[in-house]
Amino acid sequence: MFEQLHALLIQNGSSASVGIITVAVMLLCGFALTRLTKLLRLPNVTAYIVTGILIGPYCLDLVPGIVVGNTAFLSDIALAFIAFSTGQFFRLAALRGNGARVLVITLLETCVASAAVFIAARFVLRMDLAFSVVLSALASTTAPASTMMTIRQMGARGDFVNTLLQVVALDNVVGLLAYSIAISVALASSVSGVGFAPQNIIAPILINLGSLFLGALLGVLLKVLLPATRSTDNRLIISVAVLFAFCGLCQVIGVSPLLGCMSMATVYINITGDDKLFKQLNYFSPPFLLLFFVRSGVSFDLGLLLGHPVGQDLAHTAGASFLTLGIVYFLVRIAGKYSGAFLGCVLAHKAPSVRKYLGLALIPQAGVAIGLAELGARTLGGDMGSALRTVVLASSVLYELLGPACAKLSLVLSRSIPSGAEGETAEETKPLTRHEEEKNAVNFLIERIREIQAELPEHVTEPVREAAPPQENRNILVSMRRRFHSNKLN
Repeated sequence: MFEQLHALLIQNGSSASVGIITVAVMLLCGFALTRLTKLLRLPNVTAYIVTGILIGPYCLDLVPGIVVGNTAFLSDIALAFIAFSTGQFFRLAALRGNGARVLVITLLETCVASAAVFIAARFVLRMDLAFSVVLSALASTTAPASTMMTIRQMGARGDFVNTLLQVVALDNVVGLLAYSIAISVALASSVSGVGFAPQNIIAPILINLGSLFLGALLGVLLKVLLPATRSTDNRLIISVAVLFAFCGLCQVIGVSPLLGCMSMATVYINITGDDKLFKQLNYFSPPFLLLFFVRSGVSFDLGLLLGHPVGQDLAHTAGASFLTLGIVYFLVRIAGKYSGAFLGCVLAHKAPSVRKYLGLALIPQAGVAIGLAELGARTLGGDMGSALRTVVLASSVLYELLGPACAKLSLVLSRSIPSGAEGETAEETKPLTRHEEEKNAVNFLIERIREIQAELPEHVTEPVREAAPPQENRNILVSMRRRFHSNKLN
């Protein structure tokens, strides 16, 4: 149906109209399916991927192939936003007190998961070395969005939640570094006659480190370009321009923009403490992210998933299909994440409630893994690249279906949810009464007055205390309360 419309528009010289209409279809269909996943309390990423599969070539076939081929740049833009938003959680102040323990836990849960997937893919299913290395690197990443959404909905807090947030913040940093090394090894091993020459492995790693350093410099530049006096519109324009320019430069030199964008955000948030920019970008980026995930779903190769592996060292796979590989990857990664997190918590001397259930909250995997799979598919090319994308996409759908439930279960079992909050979401929270609102407002004023008094020099605060005896302070607060009540009635 859509192909006929595409042919008609091409004949009339309106091929651009095909792209515009296709983008509109992708946006509307992606939004429509989120209405269903919202009822099922599933993340939007699941809806976007499923939408891409439904409107792709194996179901409704609504998206022309030419549109998919000409929108590859959306992957880089979406990945830039994903990496930049992830960098804001890498606050040094939050890691200063507990950083060593969190680093131990993160390294073990990522490395054990990667090692387990590599062993299963390479030595059990006899997959190609380059494919196995890259797939094992992708296994280390975690999707922070699903976990953080569950924490906010449940109002969870405590040592378990603090440890989980810090591990998630470091998790994707380790995963991006692992991917940079893995793709270098994969390229060195797949080029005939080259082998593992040191320069073929070290050079890409040095380039990625250069990207990391350049991103940090751009984080400093953002601080200079975005003073507090800058208008909201201009802040958005400048920040998006810097992100796009960096993505374009990375595309020219053939390096992933993920590490650089993450370091840019990390430097910016640590030297400014300004989280308003991230909130503003979060309002701007959803259409790009939707198109990226829908496009990934459209690229999903169902025929390849049900077919047999192709590669230079796959003769021993017998009847193993990529469906088998996807199931093995799904299960082995979960086992690796759980066991690695448990071992890390034991070495970090964490409480039993943390060591037993932390691994359950690290199961979700979507944005970063899918983005890296897209980059890996583009780099490796051919059947190997398509297979990498297909396996990661198929498993990501399952992870996003299972992940939020596992994250909630870990919060419940670790007793991180306050009494009475279990099962409540942000939309279901009971509204405050008028008396409670007035009480909160008065308490806020009292706390603010105390903060101001604490900041004043001693020679200033003493006269203030003498000039305002307790009874007069009480009268001021009563007057404020009456004024607040009057405003509420008006």
